[in-house]
Formats: sequence, structure tokens, C-alpha cells
Amino acid sequence: MLRLLFGNRVAVAAGAVVLLFVLAGLAAPVIAPHDPNLQNASAIRVPPLWQAGGTGRHLLGTDSLGRDLLSRMVYGARISILLGVAVVLITLVVGTALGMAAGYFRGWFDLIMSRVVDTLLAFPFLIFALAIMAATGPNLVALVLALAFKGWVDFYRVARGDVLAAREADYVTAARGLGASTPYLLVGEILPNIIPPLIVLATLRMATIIIAEASLSFLGIGVPPSIPAWGTMVSDGRADVAAAWWIATFPGMAILLLVLSVNLFGEGLRDVLDPRMRK
Repeated sequence: MLRLLFGNRVAVAAGAVVLLFVLAGLAAPVIAPHDPNLQNASAIRVPPLWQAGGTGRHLLGTDSLGRDLLSRMVYGARISILLGVAVVLITLVVGTALGMAAGYFRGWFDLIMSRVVDTLLAFPFLIFALAIMAATGPNLVALVLALAFKGWVDFYRVARGDVLAAREADYVTAARGLGASTPYLLVGEILPNIIPPLIVLATLRMATIIIAEASLSFLGIGVPPSIPAWGTMVSDGRADVAAAWWIATFPGMAILLLVLSVNLFGEGLRDVLDPRMRK
């Protein structure tokens, strides 16, 4: 499988870009040239290094409060990736567990869960998260819970559908006939066979979470203002687009590049993990 993945140059390049963002976020305190929240009244709206008026002290320029843009972007990568990973892990675990239980046991539990899922699907994802954050205000814990509250539904549907097909498969029937317990059947036999599509879905959903976090931060109800976030930076720079284009442009380009790379890498994983795509 690794040979097939490395044979996809687009997926490899996208994975390298994602890895670069991850490393930048992890090493933010080391590679950031300045404190991301340090304001400098004598360096307001300094342009990038290559533009007239730019200085080597601020490679990507500064914002309307004199804060170094490169430092804020590096720290912003940490927030976007950590939130994305946290939300995806929560939704993956919750959705997979509930989906496997509903698909294997069926009955009243499956019926109740189906009604809950149908109800949640009636609300658009971003509107749902926006309503929660509007009620709680900017808060990292609330933001993670708001994005995860409905995000598990997709994992639930995939896990339930795959378990419904696997519960009557020959290898499960044989293990059941040999006296295997239900927990072993679910975790030892069925789960390993439904992991590939869940991994692909997790990769693709991370891009959605990053966009949702940036959107909420742009509206001022996502990440707290004291924490550098790409969406907040774009919002701060929209009023100065004509005079200081770099304030909103560079964070916007970072969001675009990271989301595109995650999606392309997820597509590459799908091609490798899905036998039908390999054919």
C-alpha cells in the first residue's frame, strides 16, 4: 500500500505540505521570530520584505496593531491543526462506536439512533456550530464540542453500513461458531475490516473542520481573540485590504493551501485503501 501511495505524486506532495504545516505548528515557539501578540506602535502595517517599505525584521509584514504576521501565522497553524485533530478523533471514536453497536445489535438501539441522526442531519453543520458558539462565546473547549457535536454522524453512518454487511460475512460467522464473544467479534474481527474507509473519511473531514473553525473565528465567535488564528487574522485584515493587502491575504492563502493539501492527501489514501479504486 505504501508503494501505491508513494506512486501518487500529487498525494505525496500534498502529504509533505501537511507535514510541513504540522512541524511548523509544533515548533512555533522556536521558529516564530516574535511574540505573536506583541504590539508595536512604531511598526504598524509594515509591508512584506520584498515590497517597498518592508524590513528584514518582519518578513511577511505586520498587521494594524504592529504584530508580526509570520509569527501569528505559525502559531495559527498550531491552532487549526490541533483543533482539527481533536475534533476528528472525538467524532471518529464516538461515531464508530455508536455505528458499530447499531449495526451489529440492531433492534431498538438502531431505531433510536437512526431518529437522532435524522434529526441532526436536518441542521446544516456550520449553522449548528454557529448557534452553539453564539450562545457560549469564544472558547476553545466549546468550539471543539460544537464542531464535534454533529460531526460524529458521518462516521456513524459509515460504520453502521459496513458492520451491517460484515456481521453476516463468512469470517464473522466462523468466529461466532467457534465461540468467539461479541466484544471480540466487534473489535477483533469486524473493526479491522472497516478501518480503511473510516481513515479516509477522517482525513477528508479534517479539512471541513479547519474551514469551519476559520469561519467561526472570522465571525468572532470561534477561537478567543487572544489566541492567534487564521480566521481571526483574515477578519482583522479585511478592512485594510486596499492599503495593507498582506494582512488578510497570507492567512487566507494558508487556509487554502492546508485544506487543499489535506483533501488531496485524503483522495490519495482513498485510492490506496479502497480496492475498487485500485482496480
